[in-house]
Amino acid sequence: MEPKVVITVLLALIAVLLIVGARLKALRFVGYAAIRLIVGALALFVINAIGGQFSIHIPINLVTSIICGFLGLPGAAALIVIDQYIL
Repeated sequence: MEPKVVITVLLALIAVLLIVGARLKALRFVGYAAIRLIVGALALFVINAIGGQFSIHIPINLVTSIICGFLGLPGAAALIVIDQYIL
């Protein structure tokens, strides 16, 4: 084979791998975000189930699930503080 053909094939292979790898990273981020959203909603459900005895109720919606899912325990604590002192 000629060197031009080999170099062209290798460059095309690298380009394909970069395109496929970029898509996989995007899908991985979407999956990570979806898992965090579900975990946040479940955490809010547990907080509402236990907090019912202490008059704590945080509505479970997209915004509160994102806050609780991505920020974790500090986010859940912030939502409880907002619920108790502001609302």
